[in-house]
Amino acid sequence: MSEFCVVCGRTGVPLEEGVCTDCFVKSHALVSVKAHPKVVICPECGARKTGESWEGAGSPALLSKEDLLPFLLPLDGVAIRRVEFEEGGTSRLLRELSGTIAVRFRGEERQVRVKFEVRIEHHTCPACSRRSGGFYTSVIQLRGPEGRRRGNSRDLREGLRRAWDAVLPEARAEWRSALSWFEPLKEGWDFYLTDTDAAKSLARWMRLRLGAKLSESPSLWGRKDGREVYRVTFCLRLPASRLEPEVRPGLVVAPEPSET
Repeated sequence: MSEFCVVCGRTGVPLEEGVCTDCFVKSHALVSVKAHPKVVICPECGARKTGESWEGAGSPALLSKEDLLPFLLPLDGVAIRRVEFEEGGTSRLLRELSGTIAVRFRGEERQVRVKFEVRIEHHTCPACSRRSGGFYTSVIQLRGPEGRRRGNSRDLREGLRRAWDAVLPEARAEWRSALSWFEPLKEGWDFYLTDTDAAKSLARWMRLRLGAKLSESPSLWGRKDGREVYRVTFCLRLPASRLEPEVRPGLVVAPEPSET
């Protein structure tokens, strides 16, 4: 006598503990949602709080798969293959989500649909708090070559900034997120950062990318927990060849008027 599903009576189908897959999924949620889902977002930079750390500075206000996937709880034996979310509602503090989830269970491909709400909390991340308070731990000075300066100060600043902006997007996100504010100076630019390790890595990376000379100089800033705290200045001197404006074929770049 062949085995049959104890719920629907079908035979000739795979069974586990006497129940076919169709009957099992009718009484068990293949994917459930974590209770009281919440996303903490920095209103200044868009970073998300994960545990005790903040990640994803520059993220958009809309929730992404990275925000929502941690809330999905697959049943044992269920493998999530693909997820698509649709976000509804207009509240800044409560988002309505509808998800279509492609899963594999007991050798079969299935789709699961879930609906849930996510509460949004806005808290300023430590990096933005430091920026708003003018806090910094290090400075990257962007300068031209040593010796007599060619051209006027505006030409120098434009050449330096053009070289910096050309390669900065390629730097690691965690280094760029430490950038706080910048100041134009007669001799170049000063970039203030809130993390010394990130500043050191960014300065050394810029040295290689821009063919610059790099010098480091720490200065005593104060004491914390009984230990001396230093601020570090990283000076990048770019070669004159990196300061020339880009000339496109067929175009002539007119000289800037001299500063008075």
